[in-house]
Amino acid sequence: MTEQTQPMEGAPLIKPSTTEHPLFDSVIEACRTVYDPEIPVNIYDLGLVYTIEITDENEVSIIMTLTAPGCPVAGEMPGWLAEAVEPLDGVKQVDVQITWDPPWGMEMMSDEARLELGFM
Repeated sequence: MTEQTQPMEGAPLIKPSTTEHPLFDSVIEACRTVYDPEIPVNIYDLGLVYTIEITDENEVSIIMTLTAPGCPVAGEMPGWLAEAVEPLDGVKQVDVQITWDPPWGMEMMSDEARLELGFM
């Protein structure tokens, strides 16, 4: 696992995910097992996972953000996410990168997260 704290040079703000890959749904479910310790909603439904790319060799790259740059678990959360995805049957390796662009906003939350947090 590697971490990158700056967006890749010339990369789009949010790249499309590899939604047609057979492992995609399993990776999403693994992402839903990771929680920000200060918010009772998983990071996927919070909208912190921007992109999930899966190669033909089952290498998973995830681009995520945090609710704020000063998040106390900023250094740990990418590792938590990698540890949740790596054990999935068929996954060869996992790379999690943090980006701050675009910045996270409450509009990125799923309806389920908004309901859980009392915003609906």
